[in-house]
Amino acid sequence: MSDDHDPALLRENGAAFVMSERRYPRRMADCVQVSTATENRDQAVELARTAVRDRLAAGAQIVGPVTSVFWHNGEFGTGEEWQLLLKTTTDRYPQLEKHLVDNHPWQNPEVCALPIVAAPDACLEWIRSYTAAD
Repeated sequence: MSDDHDPALLRENGAAFVMSERRYPRRMADCVQVSTATENRDQAVELARTAVRDRLAAGAQIVGPVTSVFWHNGEFGTGEEWQLLLKTTTDRYPQLEKHLVDNHPWQNPEVCALPIVAAPDACLEWIRSYTAAD
């Protein structure tokens, strides 16, 4: 069976995404999940608290500790970190990114955003309503 006949795969089809034969409107891509990591739980909580308080994100989850394996400054390493996951819109992402970079304890933190391509409408509306700019 070719990939384009596998209904479990996510694929773009006209004005919608198709996953498991359910169609999701393209507007889902206006919401993103943003991740970063910190050295300890308190740093992650403070970044999450200020981002959500300022409506740069609708909500955040902190996961940890997690083990990271990485290259940094030309050296291979491993370490323990706390992962921070935030939900926001593509419109608010630039402000959230600035907030995370400006307030992060690391000089050059990893900040990545991935589109939310499938979620219940109520979840997406929650993200949009709590991140709406005043």
